[in-house]
Amino acid sequence: AVWAEENTREAILAALKRREVYATTGPRIAVRFFAGRDYPVNILDSAALYADAVASGVAMGGELSGDYKQAPEFVVMAERDPQGANLDRIQIIKGWLDEDGQSHERVYNVAWSGERSLDAGGKLEPVGNSVDVETASYENSIGASALQVRWQDPEFDAGQSAFYYVRVLQIPTPRHSLYDAVALGREGVEGHPDSIQERAYTSPIWYRP
Repeated sequence: AVWAEENTREAILAALKRREVYATTGPRIAVRFFAGRDYPVNILDSAALYADAVASGVAMGGELSGDYKQAPEFVVMAERDPQGANLDRIQIIKGWLDEDGQSHERVYNVAWSGERSLDAGGKLEPVGNSVDVETASYENSIGASALQVRWQDPEFDAGQSAFYYVRVLQIPTPRHSLYDAVALGREGVEGHPDSIQERAYTSPIWYRP
């Protein structure tokens, strides 16, 4: 997907050059991702979200640089495919190099559906599974139609280069092999799960001291 200001060749190419793009495993999940500082308190509800976010920051694909004494603010908004499954959670993945040049990544669960809560290690229990394996169907009785969050990295190091990208997970839905199995009158396919969680991945935002 490409976030362009208008549906023209010029605007789409400009968005590609800004790297303001993301991908999904199939569903038309909508994801917006920004980072910056001094954001308005009501930015998540702002009618001028894009203008407010990039006025003192960048959108996905952009680079943050300068004197950040505190962690930048990350803003994420995700909406489900209008004809698809609800959303389970939003994750922000951080990557960085340590002093020895070794690469690291950490996954943060930053927003989720339901009344779940993080454990001491930052883990989040599964959202559940509404897939009916006999009919290869599911219900949107769990999850949320939209999720949004304003988040700061609790382990931010102002002197360390890093990148951040967003991963959005749907609730479980039937895997394509289950659809085939039901059509053929079989009970699933050996070696393959009956359900999967489709997802979306954004372009990173890079932090450069």
